Amino acid sequence: MPAIREVRLKSRPSGLPVHDNFEVATVDLADPGPGEVQVKNLWMTVDPYMRGRMNDVKSYAPPFQLGKVMDGGAIGQVTASNDPAFNEGDLVQSGFGWREGFNASAKSLQKLDPRDLPPQAFLGVAGMPGLTAYAGLLRIAALKDGDVVFVSGAAGAVGSLVCQIAKAKGHKVIGSAGGSEKVAFLKEIGVDHAIDYKAEKDLTQALLAAAPDGIDVYFDNVGGDHLEAALNAAKLFSRFAICGMISIYNATEPQPGPRNLAMLIGKNIRMEGFIVSHHFDMMPKFIEDLSGWVRDGKVTWKETVFEGIEKAPDAFVGLFKGENLGKMLVKLA
Repeated sequence: MPAIREVRLKSRPSGLPVHDNFEVATVDLADPGPGEVQVKNLWMTVDPYMRGRMNDVKSYAPPFQLGKVMDGGAIGQVTASNDPAFNEGDLVQSGFGWREGFNASAKSLQKLDPRDLPPQAFLGVAGMPGLTAYAGLLRIAALKDGDVVFVSGAAGAVGSLVCQIAKAKGHKVIGSAGGSEKVAFLKEIGVDHAIDYKAEKDLTQALLAAAPDGIDVYFDNVGGDHLEAALNAAKLFSRFAICGMISIYNATEPQPGPRNLAMLIGKNIRMEGFIVSHHFDMMPKFIEDLSGWVRDGKVTWKETVFEGIEKAPDAFVGLFKGENLGKMLVKLA
């Protein structure tokens, strides 16, 4: 692998990122050093949280540096190894996405045993998005018998699994997504009421039509009007898991909060934000449960795939335009 291409952050975006914020550079890849492994990336992920890393602000993840290669989840294959734990041909998971290949310490890689799953599933349903859905619904929202569950961004990588976990556990599920194709997918995975928010004039009215007695759990991927509608429809002692607010990630000025936030008090609502990295202790149980659900036909997933490293910026921007059905991925090889 004498030369590889990588995507660098050329400039910090204002609002929705554009092509000029990225640049694709070609670099020579040296032989791996002592204790290092060389990897050819096969797949990389783009995720909404990466938008925050494009700003030069302190957050739970460090910002991307101008002129430097970006990073994120990736699945690759070992092409050379100077560590006895890895052999040529091994599949590995890493945080070295946005590039076609790399050298890294063996300690920074995780060997994969795909079993019955395709390797890229470990960037989606069996990876960080999957664990996000599992931890958010079961630990943060503390799902319990009889709960009515509302999920925004329900056709995405996280939201679609939240819906399926809740259905696998016997719950009524309401999902919101934009467009007829996504609504059809929600029905395909068993969602009881699929709301096309793009076709609704009053989201609260649509939600209450689906859940006349209210909702017990809200899994938030969107924020904005969806959070406001969930507050309106919430029952007493409902629980809100705040996973993401993609509706405001590209805002160029502060956005107004829900006008009805005071409902948290009267309805005794518990609303909690969370980051999946604080819940990695749940991964073994998650994989065990997921394997059973997949085997029993209770969980399926969709992928939207862009091909080639040069298409990674298009895939990333597409997240904020609603172009993904399920997990957004970039196939590199």
